[in-house]
Amino acid sequence: MIELSSIDSTNNYALSLLKGPNLTERQENVGHGSAVFAHEQFAGKGQRGKTWLSHSGENVHLSVIINPEKIGLQRQFLLIAIIALAVRDFFDHYAQSDISIKWPNDIYFKERKAGGILIENVISGKEWKWAVAGIGLNINQIDFQKVKERIPVSLKQITGKSFDCFELAKELRNEIMNRYEYVMMSQSVDAIIEEYNHYLFKKNEKVYFEKEGKTFEALVKEVLPTGQLIVQTDVEMNFDFGEVKWLKR
Repeated sequence: MIELSSIDSTNNYALSLLKGPNLTERQENVGHGSAVFAHEQFAGKGQRGKTWLSHSGENVHLSVIINPEKIGLQRQFLLIAIIALAVRDFFDHYAQSDISIKWPNDIYFKERKAGGILIENVISGKEWKWAVAGIGLNINQIDFQKVKERIPVSLKQITGKSFDCFELAKELRNEIMNRYEYVMMSQSVDAIIEEYNHYLFKKNEKVYFEKEGKTFEALVKEVLPTGQLIVQTDVEMNFDFGEVKWLKR
C-alpha cells in the first residue's frame, strides 16, 4: 500500500506505476494486489468523464492494481461484479444497513450514493495486461455539494461514528483481493452474477431513464454476464454502459 498525502487521482498514479521506465526503486515490486491511497484527491475521476469531489482527509480514495489474466478480456464485467460486491460487502459490514449496487458499479445506501468505482484497463492487442480499480467511498464527510442526480451520503451519516480512512482503505484492499482470489479458485461466473443481481439497486422496480434525449419508464429486471442491463417496458430492452442515464424522480 502506497500512502500519499495528496494526488490528482489515485488511478492516474497507479497507472503510472505500471510503466516500467518510470518506476522508482521503491516501486519496483508494484504488481498484482498493490494499492495506492491518498488522503486528498483533487481531481478524482468518475464514470463517463465525470469528476468526483471529496473533502481532504475525510474519505477513502483507493486504487488497487489487479492482474486480470485469469478472467480474460471477453469477461470484463466479471471483474466489475467482483469489485462491486467486495466494496458493497465491506461498506455493509460497517453500515449494517440497506446497501445496494447501482448498475454498473455505484454503491448506494437506500436512495443515496455512498461511493463509486472506476476500473481502467491496460490492454495490449488482445491481451488484458492490467486493471486498476479506483474506489471512492464517503466516510467522514457530512457536508456535500448538492448534486441534481443524487444526494450523497457518508458512513458517518449512516452510523454516527467517525473512522480512520487509511485503516479502512487497507481493509478494503484486502477484501477486494480475497474476493478476487476466492472467485478465481472456486466460484462460477453464474454465482457471481446471481449475487450481483441480488444486490442490484431498484431491482423489480420502475425507474425513469433517458436515452438520446428521450425519457421513458421501465422495470429494472437484471444484469447479464456481459454487463448489459435488462429492463422491461412494453418490450424487453437491454443497454450497455453509458447508453442510458438513470433519472431521479
